[in-house]
Amino acid sequence: MKSITSLSALLLGVSLAGAALAQATGEAPPAEAGAGAAAAVSGAAEAPAATETETAEGEGMADEEEVEVAEGQTLMPSGHDIRAVEMVDGRWVNDEGIPTFNVEDDGTVDFATFNGFRRYHAECHVCHGPDGEGSTYAPALKNSVLRMDYYDFMQVVASGKQSSNSVMPAFGTNKNVWCYIDDIYTYLVAHGTETIPRGRPAQRADKPEEYTAIEDACMSS
Repeated sequence: MKSITSLSALLLGVSLAGAALAQATGEAPPAEAGAGAAAAVSGAAEAPAATETETAEGEGMADEEEVEVAEGQTLMPSGHDIRAVEMVDGRWVNDEGIPTFNVEDDGTVDFATFNGFRRYHAECHVCHGPDGEGSTYAPALKNSVLRMDYYDFMQVVASGKQSSNSVMPAFGTNKNVWCYIDDIYTYLVAHGTETIPRGRPAQRADKPEEYTAIEDACMSS
């Protein structure tokens, strides 16, 4: 699979959010948005959307039970391996190019995952609870990310979702979320697997130069 960089992910989010708006209002989104997104993600946005049932189960809406992860287990129920194999554009990825975390033996957390903690608590915890633990009206994302395919997770965050008793707004055009969506994802996976505990990580790695370049490009686009 091809990893989606923050800049490409932003364009994907704009495309998905525009499509959702078009469906709701009957108005077509700007042609250049869809064309740019399609080129940026090299076809990743063309994957069929999950059905209502599949998305609900993937998000944890239908099942809020804890995900049991055995000691040393690296393959999650989603099918993704959480082992970090290389750093790409300042973020760690697994052997499929999907973002993941990296925690040193002394507890030092990679910068992206640390930043995911910050961004999650700035934008997401009001609904989904501190540390992704869930609330009375939104699922525990620390469980959802272990069950849910990474690309489905991205699609739901980008375009939103409505169920019988709740509404997930679209964040594809919110740069404070979308430019850091991979960071939020890896933070939730790290906490969901109990690799890092609740609360602010005590130690973090330095911010890579490559990360800064991608961040600046995304926020200024």
